[in-house]
Amino acid sequence: MTKCSTGKGITTKYDGGYGTDLETIRKNEYPLLKETIYLDHTGKTPYAKSLIESFSQDMMSNQFENLQSMSLSSQQTTKRREDVRLRALEFFNADPNEFDLIFVPSTTNAIKLVAECLRDLDPRGFQYRYHMDSCSSIVGVRELANMGSQCVRDIDVDAWISELSSKQSGPPKLLAFPAQSNLNGRRLPVHWCKQIRAAASEKGQNIFSLLDAASFVSTAPLDLKEWAPDFTAASFFKIFGFPDLGALIIRKSAAQALKRPKVIDGGPVDQVPVSGLHWDATKKTSVHERLEDGTIRFHSIIALDAAFETHRRLYGSMTNISAHTGLLAKQLYRKLSLFRHFNSTKVCRIYQSGYGDRALQGPIIAFNIKNSRGDWIPKTDVERLAAAQGIRLRSVSVCNPGVLTSSLRWRKEDIRRQYAATLPCDDRHNTLNELPTGVLRISLGAMTSLTDIDILIQFIEDTYVEKAPRFFGRNLR
Repeated sequence: MTKCSTGKGITTKYDGGYGTDLETIRKNEYPLLKETIYLDHTGKTPYAKSLIESFSQDMMSNQFENLQSMSLSSQQTTKRREDVRLRALEFFNADPNEFDLIFVPSTTNAIKLVAECLRDLDPRGFQYRYHMDSCSSIVGVRELANMGSQCVRDIDVDAWISELSSKQSGPPKLLAFPAQSNLNGRRLPVHWCKQIRAAASEKGQNIFSLLDAASFVSTAPLDLKEWAPDFTAASFFKIFGFPDLGALIIRKSAAQALKRPKVIDGGPVDQVPVSGLHWDATKKTSVHERLEDGTIRFHSIIALDAAFETHRRLYGSMTNISAHTGLLAKQLYRKLSLFRHFNSTKVCRIYQSGYGDRALQGPIIAFNIKNSRGDWIPKTDVERLAAAQGIRLRSVSVCNPGVLTSSLRWRKEDIRRQYAATLPCDDRHNTLNELPTGVLRISLGAMTSLTDIDILIQFIEDTYVEKAPRFFGRNLR
């Protein structure tokens, strides 16, 4: 069992439950990480070498065909697809009698599908609430909410849920929020989903919950049986690194809200006349057959089968990964928090706490660096210097607008100036009115090691912790 030092002569076990010790896994499965300290797992985790080899062997050994054909190969492809669908539901602890899973290209496509269906469910449209910790894909749904939208905090959600049982029926209502912020790793109260479903059942209203689980599922087990969201958007490439595929998991009792969108693309219908009557025959079997458009990415789905098996063999379970990354995040947070300049001022401003409690905090740290005079160190400079040392972290800006503006204490006028400066997610503008325009983000993954953490800490200490006064002005002659 590999052990990591806490810096005080105490050793703590980590990577418990993995198929073998972490150093062996990294050597055999992630040779491309040999010269890289990879700390951007929220963006995408690296894929294992044996996953690609297994998928390649599967492709060379089988003839997979379009699912529309009646050939034996097509029928075998269809069976493999449905087996993988059931395996994916099992991975998320979702009973196939209660849930169905739709394969989509990405999490954003899953979110968009829910929004488009709810828009068409009622002529009036739907009312929308989204949590301020949401990413831009969740925020963007407000553009389809004809009955209005509202950005909410925890206290607002609790108040709204408490009032649901007393409200009269009205247009459909949707609350969307992330299981985990992909900016700072904060984990939100997922029990909201169960409370909303209880209130909807009591009043017979069309009230739904949409859980964005893309960030969460990369390092933690998703228990849909316990949490009971109506709609869950997830990303497989953030768990396995490959294939590039997402999922929308639907509680069947809420499936009546997801009628096919107005634009038809092959898959949802059995027949469409090209002349005469304006009519089509919609498929009336499973939820996924009604909503998966056209020819789905069956090769990617088959690759997903190899991804599940490789992941299980290497790491055992998501619970093991959660314990491993949680321990490393706690140690990293502690070390960053202890950094001080010679004049006792803090080096790092960290925008979240709670590390060590996996119910509240995931393995993501959002922070900025200050010099001894209190000036912000440009985040893009830090990212560039880190990259030169082989350290891959991320500087992020407006992709999580709500939690970012709150963390950085922007005022309304600051937000407008930010927009006027036309800053994209990977902007080169580092400060605006003496406030940072974004944060540095470190996100850990299943194969992150203590050595990765130590190298990052050493880089920050050597580069940014001032042991003595420095001259910050221009050279004078």
